[in-house]
Amino acid sequence: MTEPLAASEGMEIVDIELKHEGTRGGRILRIYLDKEGGPVMEDLSKVSRSLSDLLDEHEDVIEGAYSLEVSSPGVNRPLKRPEHFSHFIGKRVRVRTHELIEGRRAFLGKLLAVTPAAIAIDQDGKQWEIPFTSIEKSNYEHDWSA
Repeated sequence: MTEPLAASEGMEIVDIELKHEGTRGGRILRIYLDKEGGPVMEDLSKVSRSLSDLLDEHEDVIEGAYSLEVSSPGVNRPLKRPEHFSHFIGKRVRVRTHELIEGRRAFLGKLLAVTPAAIAIDQDGKQWEIPFTSIEKSNYEHDWSA
């Protein structure tokens, strides 16, 4: 339901989170959207209003109370799917894995390649191949010195 709505506005869904936050146990549904050149506030507001109306019509989609947030993924955007990574070949990425790979779970380096099964990162002159099935969390790391 969300994907066609985002696509109709020329945007893609980067991530969706439903989390409990705060001391009162409130839930927040966060939808991160992006598009070529980045979304502007008007883009996000339009999708937020339309999505809110759509979710109200289909109350059974998410049970209970929640707050809806629609936003840009930000500078250090999360990378979830192979096509997300493909946009950042040659750039610096941060990856955390579920299990150890040669004794480590955290990686920060230049993204060298993306295949349907894995990514390759150069960290300090060593190349690491990380299967997508092992990735717990990953994001683009903007180089603020550039």
